[in-house]
Amino acid sequence: MTQDEINRAEWENPQNWSDSIIGLYFSKRDSRVWVPKRGIGLGWTLNLAHRQGAWLLLGLMLLPPLLRGLFRRGENEDA
Repeated sequence: MTQDEINRAEWENPQNWSDSIIGLYFSKRDSRVWVPKRGIGLGWTLNLAHRQGAWLLLGLMLLPPLLRGLFRRGENEDA
């Protein structure tokens, strides 16, 4: 079985998807970080079982508060 075939089989396995509306995906055997969502035309989601996927999610969650803190610091210095 090729890696592409493994990726497809893992993506098609409903046990690798959360039941939530968001549709979280977890598969250690799938080599992709970004995978298409299950619904046609719904975009892409992170493979949270992939190390890079978990780090990307963490970075995406931390980025807004960090940017807010930087912009607030700049506002206080102007006053």
